[in-house]
Amino acid sequence: MEQIKAFFNWSGGKDSALALYRALQDPQLNISALLTTVNAQTRRISMHGVRDELLKTQAQAIGLPLRMVELSAQATMHEYDSLMQQQLKAFKAEGISTSVFGDIFLEDLKTYRENKLQEEGMKAHFPLWQHHTPTLVREFLSLGFRTIVVAVDGRKLDASFVGRELNESFLNDLPANVDPCGENGEFHTFVFEGPLFKEPIAFEKKEVVAKTYDINRQTGEKATYYFQELVPVL
Repeated sequence: MEQIKAFFNWSGGKDSALALYRALQDPQLNISALLTTVNAQTRRISMHGVRDELLKTQAQAIGLPLRMVELSAQATMHEYDSLMQQQLKAFKAEGISTSVFGDIFLEDLKTYRENKLQEEGMKAHFPLWQHHTPTLVREFLSLGFRTIVVAVDGRKLDASFVGRELNESFLNDLPANVDPCGENGEFHTFVFEGPLFKEPIAFEKKEVVAKTYDINRQTGEKATYYFQELVPVL
């Protein structure tokens, strides 16, 4: 059986890790590279705020080449789409035909991804799609993965949740309206140990940083996010 050559959209977090783990177990898939979007100015993973040094260490521990799409600090969707299109063309020239994602529930995002890939004659694959999130997070933990919460949306969780390891205690403390996988953007994580990695990722926790963003300029709605600063340990 001929394998399908694919790349994996890697965020560095738990859903990515579990989806990649499943994709690597799939005999039909040949995962050839990881792809991550980073802020070109801050050198951090988009949304997660994790330094690219730690991202590179993850990729080395996984043993897959890493491609980074570098976005400007105030990137528009036009810029994002343009840069991603260039990267998709490059992957296609290498014989890669499929993109793998860790999305679970967000239908609009799934459709957007599929449409953009279709424009380049490529397909999307979603190993976790519509799976029960409480079951997924416990599968993640049972496999031996370890992850730390690096960002929380202050509208949904308070600052005390950032910087904690995601474990049974963390899950028990989550409010009832927060998805245990953070699938609605409630929190983001950084995976530092588990069956994907040749060795654990060494880091130190530093300060927690609060940043406020304009959500809706017309209504004046703002949101504060809390980020746990992680520093690589060499």
